[in-house]
Amino acid sequence: MPVIRVFEHERLTIHEDELGRALTTVQFEKLCQFNDKNENKYFTVIRNGVKFGQYVGVIQIGILTIEILPKADKQTITKHEYDAQTRRWQKVLLKMLAISGEIDLETVSEASLRKRLTLLDLYFEIYLQEVDGLLRRGLAKKYRQNEGNVKALKGRLNFSKDIQHNCIHRERFYTCHQTYDHEHLLNQILLKGLKILETLSSDSMLNDKIRKLMFYFPEIREIAINKDSFNKIRLTRKTREYTKALAIAKMLILNYSPDISKGEENMLALLFDMNKLWEKYIYKQLKARENKYLRVKYQVQDLFWESKRIFPDIVIERLLSVEKDEISYEAFWEPCIIDTKWKLIDVNKPSDDDLKQMYVYNMYWNSPKSMLLYPKLAGAKDSDFGKFHKGRPGDNHCKIGFVSVLDDSGGLSQGVADEILKKIKPE
Repeated sequence: MPVIRVFEHERLTIHEDELGRALTTVQFEKLCQFNDKNENKYFTVIRNGVKFGQYVGVIQIGILTIEILPKADKQTITKHEYDAQTRRWQKVLLKMLAISGEIDLETVSEASLRKRLTLLDLYFEIYLQEVDGLLRRGLAKKYRQNEGNVKALKGRLNFSKDIQHNCIHRERFYTCHQTYDHEHLLNQILLKGLKILETLSSDSMLNDKIRKLMFYFPEIREIAINKDSFNKIRLTRKTREYTKALAIAKMLILNYSPDISKGEENMLALLFDMNKLWEKYIYKQLKARENKYLRVKYQVQDLFWESKRIFPDIVIERLLSVEKDEISYEAFWEPCIIDTKWKLIDVNKPSDDDLKQMYVYNMYWNSPKSMLLYPKLAGAKDSDFGKFHKGRPGDNHCKIGFVSVLDDSGGLSQGVADEILKKIKPE
């Protein structure tokens, strides 16, 4: 299966670029249809092509897979560096998704990771492993109401339909009765996910797994699955083990666009907003440093105007103490607001909107400090804490901070939490 790898904010057109990447006219049209369907939020349609934005992940159109990777620098990629750079940033994306809880890499085999499968293939493999585990343990059964002509009287007799159907066949009974079997929404969702994988996967090993699972899957009625179907799900103690499989099935089903006319250009997209992914990654890293002197909160909400709410990305609270009188001290939690931004900016030149946003956060959470946090460019240095001239009594400051996305070996940095805590430490 051909794979095209691009970085966020790059262009891809029907004309071959210097790296040999190009779309066919049909693929370009499918991307346009997909973007129209999703209110043009995933990329921008340009002349004969598309320009990707802050969404990363993977799009499969027929036999073509487009992998969109993050990139936290302005370095131009040459043809010679292309493979090494895409490999590096693919690993970074996978690690960030794993830390953020978007993918469970622990369940993926080492062989699969070494094969450099696409993100989509990894999700396929995890889904198949989850479904396989459920089948081995035994799929859940549920009671459901059933109605029909049966040879033994059970449940409640439907007199009107019994007379209508059984005037001659008096050995039968038209009843309303309960059936205890596998035919319920949870299993129907799993089956729909397998059906989609059957149409999309071109990997021989994955296809073999799909066929085996389909063979052992109980015969149940297929139904249309949509967003409302997932809203109806209520997991119990017995069905809680369905959680991971249902999460992936939801992504597959709601992002799948079958090609009804030809059946050759079926489309599936799994895309993640890098702003939200970066935010969640930073939060998870900070949360791991929590202790009795440090609390980390995520998107704490408060009413702003009428029914509108505001919520900073991260609130860090430190346990401090101040002298109350000559012999006693009073402990209190001092907040600091962090708002993450996955974008590259000129040093010390945040936008007015971003600064106004931090000012409001300081007011609402009574925070003396806040920080706009960006991925670090070469040579970028933090600003000092700048002062807001009006507002809360006492300190009312905000600074610009930069943290490294990559470590010295080129992998995803695991030391960002320590970097951040040093930047906001009390003076």
